[in-house]
Amino acid sequence: QVQLVESGGGLVQAGGSLRLSCAASGRTFSNFAMGWFRQAPGKEREFVAALSRNGGNTYYADSVKGRFTISRDNAKNTVYLQMNSLKPEDTAVYYCAATSRVLFGLFQRPTFYDYWGQGTQVTVSS
Repeated sequence: QVQLVESGGGLVQAGGSLRLSCAASGRTFSNFAMGWFRQAPGKEREFVAALSRNGGNTYYADSVKGRFTISRDNAKNTVYLQMNSLKPEDTAVYYCAATSRVLFGLFQRPTFYDYWGQGTQVTVSS
């Protein structure tokens, strides 16, 4: 089992920045590729970003490319999502997720991931 706990959400004005953190425990963190997803009210959970086990490969949704950066610190068992130039449409609950699989194929789908955090709310005001 892997336990994931997100933090860092909050209320920010459009154009501002937030950094989300996701702390992992329970199993060897470096054995898992990590992802961030988000879910707005009335919408399906959508892929935001993903990161390979060693951090060497990153992937982003087109909607956040150039504004968000995913990173990890395996010594701290933590994955981060730096969000810059935030827009009102970024408002959602953000979830981190872990998978023991290699990031290939359908990794942008929630079903690819084995473990999930409880989510953290991000609200961007206009």
